[in-house]
Amino acid sequence: MSVVLVLLPSCDFDPTEAGVPWQTLTSRGHTVCFATPDGKAAQADQRMLHGAGLGPWHRLLCADTNGRAAHDAMAASPAFLRPLEYAQIEIEKVDAFLLPGGHAQGMKYYLESAKLQKLVADAFARRLPVGAICHGVLLAARARASDGRSVLHERRTTALTRTLELGAWALTALWLGNYYRTYPTTVQEEVTTALAQKSNFEAGPPAILRDSPTHLERGFVVRDGNYVSARWPGDAHRFASDFAAIVEGN
Repeated sequence: MSVVLVLLPSCDFDPTEAGVPWQTLTSRGHTVCFATPDGKAAQADQRMLHGAGLGPWHRLLCADTNGRAAHDAMAASPAFLRPLEYAQIEIEKVDAFLLPGGHAQGMKYYLESAKLQKLVADAFARRLPVGAICHGVLLAARARASDGRSVLHERRTTALTRTLELGAWALTALWLGNYYRTYPTTVQEEVTTALAQKSNFEAGPPAILRDSPTHLERGFVVRDGNYVSARWPGDAHRFASDFAAIVEGN
């Protein structure tokens, strides 16, 4: 069985995008550990967890029953409660890396961390399995290989799409302002600029229904060798399944 390291910020990570892969990996016997900036347990984005402040769109935008249950079980686990500090990570002891997303302002330290960007670059150089979902793909896109280009330069990938990002922002901007806009540039636009060609970014079909343990086909992922990516919490179960398959050499 493998050791999978989940990289998290101190706060504001998406509960579904971390919880569902944790649930899938641990159910298959893998060891899942965590790392945060200060070695303290991370806090999920409470708005995504409970829907407060999302107004009439809370059922559409916040974590569903599956996502909340997975997060709550993960958050009570010993490994989650005792994470490593970023500075303590030893890549030689890790078999695979998971990069969850999230869009609130607490994500910026994680997304902009030079330490994590180097770590992700080293993981790609070692050809370790890497899974990134939503804003987590930004962390990979910002990681630079030895030639100075993004580790995703020659890869096919997806990420939070412009349609999903701006759609959620438009639905809530009247009272939440730029809560859904982590940066002025959309995730899709930044990730695409890191790629060898625009067509290497795959937006996938319209994200209408969330996937689930019994409906993996609703999710969309892009798998390219030892790297797999997904767009939003609605792809999390398919993403977790495909990432686990890569970890297991399938």
